[in-house]
Amino acid sequence: MIFRSLGLGFGIAVAIFALFSLAGPGFFLEGRRPFQLNFTAGAVLGLLLGLTGRHVLRVPAKDAVRAMVLAAVPGMLIMAAVGSHFAVFFPELNPALDKVFGSLMLWFYGFALVGALWTARRA
Repeated sequence: MIFRSLGLGFGIAVAIFALFSLAGPGFFLEGRRPFQLNFTAGAVLGLLLGLTGRHVLRVPAKDAVRAMVLAAVPGMLIMAAVGSHFAVFFPELNPALDKVFGSLMLWFYGFALVGALWTARRA
């Protein structure tokens, strides 16, 4: 379980980095509506990850939280490093967007953990 969870965490971090590298400007459009859509999508995707993570990782429901923590921590650490050097990793984006990027990552991973807690509690 440990290596599958860590692998999932690193894979998600790579996917997020690739997504923002390729389509970063599309995430940071001006206005309230795009901002709200980004955070809603982050919450929904994170929650789906948390609710289905135990199936993906093939662990019992009682271990869902531990498995998701092991998957979330690498991503959170990597995304924190990326956010602290935002202008280096995403030179085409405004460096002031590092706060929005960091908040979006916390939102996503937080909802993943909430979904795992919900799964474990229902078990």
